[in-house]
Amino acid sequence: MSEIEAPFLARLKSGDEAAFAGLVADLGPGLFDFARTFTSSPALAEDIVQETWLGVIRGLGAFEGRASLKTWIFSILVRRARTIAARDARLRARAAARAAEVEWEPGQGRRGLWEETPVPWSVEDPEAIHQSHEALVVLQSALDGLPEMQRQVVLLRDVEGLSAGDVCNILALSETNVRVILHRGRAKLRQALDRYVRDGTSDRGACTEPMGRIAGRGIR
Repeated sequence: MSEIEAPFLARLKSGDEAAFAGLVADLGPGLFDFARTFTSSPALAEDIVQETWLGVIRGLGAFEGRASLKTWIFSILVRRARTIAARDARLRARAAARAAEVEWEPGQGRRGLWEETPVPWSVEDPEAIHQSHEALVVLQSALDGLPEMQRQVVLLRDVEGLSAGDVCNILALSETNVRVILHRGRAKLRQALDRYVRDGTSDRGACTEPMGRIAGRGIR
């Protein structure tokens, strides 16, 4: 922990609400983006972030500053995310098993059928997407398509700006593994952008805030 961070940590430990609110505002978006690498559910990602902040509040008194505050908080998120994601997977499996028991069968009336006809999803006109925005969409799609560990390392290094050592501590990886994983993740992002620039080929979707930050830093 740096000397600059020490006074801020002291404020947090003293119960300074303004300091804690500032910390939440600063790290909240990045924590949510990272939580999304453990689940496809935005609601579950929000739960993971909330559990992370609860862990921060409970653990602040024992935090000794051996790592940076940011690294410590992201480490808490990893532990909470793995526990919550595993629990959610078990619940989904049970729900799917129960749902299988109420599939429609002849002679059972409307049991297992839709109560009302589903409303078709609206499709955005692809031509209405501005080219610069579409480039970010290409990157976002490529990021979403990365294997879980590559996506996590790219987010921590290139979006959150954490050092390689911090990423090692958060994900329990060696520096060599982090370098290899980061290289592979960045290479896939570069390939996707190159394909778009050369051929105009992209998987269109919604562009989210992390890609704006990655574009600002540049793909190295």
